[in-house]
Amino acid sequence: MNLAVHMQLRVVLVEPLYDGNMGSVARAMKNFGFDRLVMVRPGPIGDFGLAMAVHAKDVLQGARITSTLEEAIDGASLVVGTTGKRSGEAPHHLRLHLRAPCLTPAQLAAKIEGRDGEVALLLGREDWGLRGEELMLCDALVSIPTSDQYPVMNQSHAAAVIFYELSGLCGGCQDLASRETSDLVTRYFERLLYATTYPQHKIPYMVLMVKRILGRAVLTEREAHSLLGVMKKALWRLGELKKEEVEGDDDSPGSSEGGAP
Repeated sequence: MNLAVHMQLRVVLVEPLYDGNMGSVARAMKNFGFDRLVMVRPGPIGDFGLAMAVHAKDVLQGARITSTLEEAIDGASLVVGTTGKRSGEAPHHLRLHLRAPCLTPAQLAAKIEGRDGEVALLLGREDWGLRGEELMLCDALVSIPTSDQYPVMNQSHAAAVIFYELSGLCGGCQDLASRETSDLVTRYFERLLYATTYPQHKIPYMVLMVKRILGRAVLTEREAHSLLGVMKKALWRLGELKKEEVEGDDDSPGSSEGGAP
């Protein structure tokens, strides 16, 4: 049973090297009812890749090809990166990019249960995974808790574990915050940091940390607009926004259904 009509999964392979892995990922997708595959600058797909796809050749051959990761994730409500490196184990420079505890596949499934939107799941290169700048585009990170004796999984095996956890979810009536709204939240938070003279060299990392906190929270559209309203009013009080720029985002507690905040 796949994600309900309201919740969609977009699988994004970032610069996959081997057609055998591309075919295997497509097969795992079809095993669990998914068919939206996007590949960023993939290598050539030959007979071996098609053979590994078995009865999922339609998924592999129907994949959308993009030249950039930004194009591949465009329009997705939530961007989730996969990594085999936990933040506590990673080198210092990588921890700055991770900047958050990773979710397990089961935890990710629990967070998006009952939500309406599209999740883009990024699978990195077989030999390197996702680079730092690509991890920074992600709202949340997911990592499979493997054995310390051999923590690294084959790409398609890892994908199958995640697909399994996501395959039984049901959509709902709570809209995930759109990509446009989520990006506005982080941009206005960054403006607020500058307006309050927060140390400038720390701002990129603080923005990334908050982006990941909000990503793990899986905000609804209304929640994101409420946060926007608060930050806009703060910026207005600081003289950074005009009054008319503040209006339009609803942050009043009594405005939601049933008067709940």
